[in-house]
Amino acid sequence: MAVEHAQFTKRLELIGRKHRKMEQGYVTRVGRDGMMTVLPKRARRGFPFKGLFLIVLVYFVFKAFTLAAIGPVTYNERLARLQNGPSVAQFGAHLVAIDPLTEALAGMVGPIMR
Repeated sequence: MAVEHAQFTKRLELIGRKHRKMEQGYVTRVGRDGMMTVLPKRARRGFPFKGLFLIVLVYFVFKAFTLAAIGPVTYNERLARLQNGPSVAQFGAHLVAIDPLTEALAGMVGPIMR
C-alpha cells in the first residue's frame, strides 16, 4: 500500500510541475501518428533588442517631427534656453540637440507635413 501511495504522490508531483510550466502558455502539436501533444512554451531569455530598437526609432522620429513642425530657428532658440538652465535641463538639451539623423528625417517629413 505504501509503494502505491508513493507512486501516486510522484505522479501528482509530475502533473503539478507540468501545470506550473504551462501557466506561461502552451503549444498543441499533432504528431505524424495523429497523436496530439501539449507542450509548454519556452521562456524567452535574453535582452529585448527589438524593443530597444523601437524606442530609439520612436525617439528620433519624434525629434524629427518636432523639428519639422516648429522649424530649425525656433527649435534652436528653445534649445538655447534649455542649455542656459539647470544641469538637468542642460542634459535634456544635449539629448534633443539636432543631429544628422534627426535633420535628415526632418527633411523627409517636412514636405509631407506642409
